Amino acid sequence: MSISPQSIPAFLEAISQDIEANAEEVTALDQAIGDGDHVTNLQRGLAALQEQSAELSEMNWSAALMKIGMTLMSTMGGASGSLYGSLFMAMGKKAKETEVNKESFAAAFRAGVESVKARGKADLGEKTMLDTLIPAVESLEQNNASDLPAQLDALKKAAYDGMLSTKDMLATKGRASFLGERARGHIDAGARTSQLMICAVAEVLQETE
Repeated sequence: MSISPQSIPAFLEAISQDIEANAEEVTALDQAIGDGDHVTNLQRGLAALQEQSAELSEMNWSAALMKIGMTLMSTMGGASGSLYGSLFMAMGKKAKETEVNKESFAAAFRAGVESVKARGKADLGEKTMLDTLIPAVESLEQNNASDLPAQLDALKKAAYDGMLSTKDMLATKGRASFLGERARGHIDAGARTSQLMICAVAEVLQETE
């Protein structure tokens, strides 16, 4: 199955709705161990993307992903803008090599996640968005032989479990790293919004399927 960039407006709408519906919860998480501006920055980036959604839907996947990355980097600001920008720009570069379908998407997503790891100098277990992204990409890779609905169910579970795992972690990156033991008991806001976005996209694909 190939996935068309014409789905981008639906993806952006679903993501924006889920972030808005959970904004209060995520802001509280971010105020507990971060700067408190994660949701505001993310919503600013999403608003800019929604303004471009018609244009993005007419591009090929590589160009669309690159533009998404550049837009997030320029509109979100801060560490999150840089990380999400790196994620999508690396995915766009990888997508140049092949038609995007459920098999090749895992490879593009892997390239994006590896770029986030390099940009943030972080890895699994450090209470960041990577604790959602790494289990998610591993799930896609491990379930590539499954039919799409089963693969998407596994993806959502992996993202959710990864996000939840940050609750009991010590933080080693960002402002939360200065809190030591006080960071335990709080889910990382970036892990939560990453999970919400992954699940929103997965649900659109399941409804389409």
